[in-house]
Amino acid sequence: MNTSDSLKRTLTLMPVTLFGIAYMTPVVVFTTFGVLSEVTKGAIVTAYLFTIIAMLFTAYSYCQMIKAFPVAGSAYTYVRKSISSNLGFMVGWALLLDYMFLPMAICVLTAYTLSAAIPALPFWVAVLLFIAPPTVINILGIKVAAKLNFWLMMFQFLVIAIFIGLSINTLLGGTGASLFSVKPLFTPETSMPIVLAGAAIAVYSFLGFDAISTLSEETIEPQKTIPKATILSVLICGGIFIVVSYLAQVVHPSYQYNDVNSGGYEVIRMVGGSLFESVFIAGLIVSSFASALSAQASAGRILYVMGRDSVLPKKIFGYIHPKFKTPVFNLLIVGSISLLALGLDVATSTSFINFGAFAAFAFVNLSVISYYFIKGNKRTPKETVLYLVIPLLGVSVNIWLWSNLDRNALLLGGMWAACGFIYLLFLTKMFKQQPPEMRLESPEEERLSS
Repeated sequence: MNTSDSLKRTLTLMPVTLFGIAYMTPVVVFTTFGVLSEVTKGAIVTAYLFTIIAMLFTAYSYCQMIKAFPVAGSAYTYVRKSISSNLGFMVGWALLLDYMFLPMAICVLTAYTLSAAIPALPFWVAVLLFIAPPTVINILGIKVAAKLNFWLMMFQFLVIAIFIGLSINTLLGGTGASLFSVKPLFTPETSMPIVLAGAAIAVYSFLGFDAISTLSEETIEPQKTIPKATILSVLICGGIFIVVSYLAQVVHPSYQYNDVNSGGYEVIRMVGGSLFESVFIAGLIVSSFASALSAQASAGRILYVMGRDSVLPKKIFGYIHPKFKTPVFNLLIVGSISLLALGLDVATSTSFINFGAFAAFAFVNLSVISYYFIKGNKRTPKETVLYLVIPLLGVSVNIWLWSNLDRNALLLGGMWAACGFIYLLFLTKMFKQQPPEMRLESPEEERLSS
């Protein structure tokens, strides 16, 4: 088998973790702060704590499945090999909504912000700035992307650190509430329905940790590295969300804002004035670029695995560039899809994403139950907790999140699923045969074992 058919293992724990954090975009906490603060009546930290716990259930399930199948297919692979080939295809098809359209949504969100900050910059130019460079960088190789992503994330962390320092200085100067307050955790109006409503919004900030699994075939010792990176990315981003939202809420104790959609910006102006507001906009742009970089990389690899399986045309989707060791055609396809950002608004573009993400999360949890508890017969009291109870909690959380999706998300997701089902009927000749079979080993691993 030609060596050009495989991805190259170069990534270690830190760059893989940073890819996951970049995908989740830590500064997104500012863009959702006002809405979350209003919905939770100020108990924003409690909503984030609940969300972190809920996401850790699913992160745990991803870790278990990564150990069993350390290849780049993510939920598509796990469901296919542990439950059903046909169901695995449908989950992979739904997952494409998340991976393929998230880069487009990032382009829309950031292009509007950049155009507002620089009125002379045309919207279409702003869109292209978040499509062309990430595509080229990803084509050049995952190692190049990882190096750039490191510095992009360092700048994003610097912006967050400056906000923390300015917020503490503001509070010590007598503005806002006390530096140590329980109000971001609990107020007289706090109730479980309110916290859950806030968690339903906060969970969108965590979408992306699962994309780490798509780097399995480019990671050294993926069975150890990918699970650690998955948990670390959730905990690090969760910690940032809690610290930033806590400080923002005590700086601005009221949950009433001039414009709830820009509540985070009000707090930024309070602690740092127009100068820090400019720095923050730069940080938001940098973070969005890093997120676009990670999102494109993940989308290209999920398409690669489906192409390698011949579920999608192999000559295009299963192709790896012989020099760069990257799925070039897939990256170009994802970049082309992102051009749809030129004609979409924020609400429409983001509605594509959530349907596929929650479907994948739910079925990864079910995969753990099927693979370990049912087929693997791991049923001691401890194993029952690990391989049945925890995944069931993860399934329950994701079903609840799915039930809270807006009408557009359900409609568009349902239409996409219907198209996938029709394509599955074609692939299987009306279920008379299985979809093309997945290789458990990457081409590199097959060569080593032969």
